[in-house]
Amino acid sequence: MGHYETIRTEMDRLGLDGMIITGEWNRRYVSGFTGSNGVVLVTRDKAEFITDYRYFEQAGEQTGLEVVLHAEHTGHKQKIYDEVAREIEKHGLKRVGFEQQHVSVGNFDRLKGQTGAELVPTYDLIENIRMIKTPEEIEKLRVASKITDEAFEHILGFIRPGQKETDVADELVRFIKEQGGHSVGFYPIVASGVRSSMPHGRASDKVIEDGDMITIDFGANYEGYWSDISRVVAVGQPDEKMLEIQDVVLRSFMNCRSQIKPGMTDTEVDAKMREVLIESGYNERSGTGTGHGIGLEVHEKPLFSVDTEKVLQPGMVITIEPGIYLPGVGGARVEDVLLITEDGCEVLTPSTKELVILEGSPAGK
Repeated sequence: MGHYETIRTEMDRLGLDGMIITGEWNRRYVSGFTGSNGVVLVTRDKAEFITDYRYFEQAGEQTGLEVVLHAEHTGHKQKIYDEVAREIEKHGLKRVGFEQQHVSVGNFDRLKGQTGAELVPTYDLIENIRMIKTPEEIEKLRVASKITDEAFEHILGFIRPGQKETDVADELVRFIKEQGGHSVGFYPIVASGVRSSMPHGRASDKVIEDGDMITIDFGANYEGYWSDISRVVAVGQPDEKMLEIQDVVLRSFMNCRSQIKPGMTDTEVDAKMREVLIESGYNERSGTGTGHGIGLEVHEKPLFSVDTEKVLQPGMVITIEPGIYLPGVGGARVEDVLLITEDGCEVLTPSTKELVILEGSPAGK
């Protein structure tokens, strides 16, 4: 799939002659396999896929690798790590890396008990590679983002007082599917009125009323890659407090987005987002993170925080999502998908971030 040479470079850096990849999304990234059981074994000169009989044919079609079917014993399938150990021994590997956050203690002990190779824990080796998107990945992210933006434009003509939040969410899901995407596993957040103070307020049976401000957070998946945006819509005229927090959130977002460029650290990105929040006195009411990477997962590295672990690089695709949340009052959040370029960033979800005020019910009704 084009990633193995990069993995081998990391193996050389760590002094490994083998690497086993077991994390669901990492396995899919390097092999293309979408099933639920399999291990990728990478050596210095080959890569192979180890799985059970349920996925043998699928793995052959999806991965383009030699597929090793793990053996059966007395009518029962052995644990897949038994076959991994046999392959390690067959290839004469001496120092093999494994993903420590994706291998249980039990499976580690099982593997260790059947191979003489030194097992070396690695952390985020594949996740770090995944942060820089390939041109093919970027194209899929562009399509996912376009579908998401079109869904937002569509929903503006759908929302009206008297609907339930779930009506809006279900229409987003329907439209996304109609456009060739899906939102399975990412049911839209539609939080209206006082419920908008909940950062992850999934759509409920609450009825949307005149004067409600609505936070909508959703995304589309296209060929395995996600988009993720947040927008704020009002039905009728919201009160002054809600208008104020929406204005602060939007200015916070624009201040951060306009300054993002390669070389910035976590701390710098977070500080740019919080400048306006601090000046306005709302920083303590902004409990969600600054933003996150996006790709095969809705939330993946880099996950922004106030430390300096990560540095923005061209080819990363990220979101920035400032928000303010006032319990018992309401909240607002604005979020875009951004591609880090050589000298700044490109917005992949250009639909308006301004507050959209839709017509409410006629007076007296």
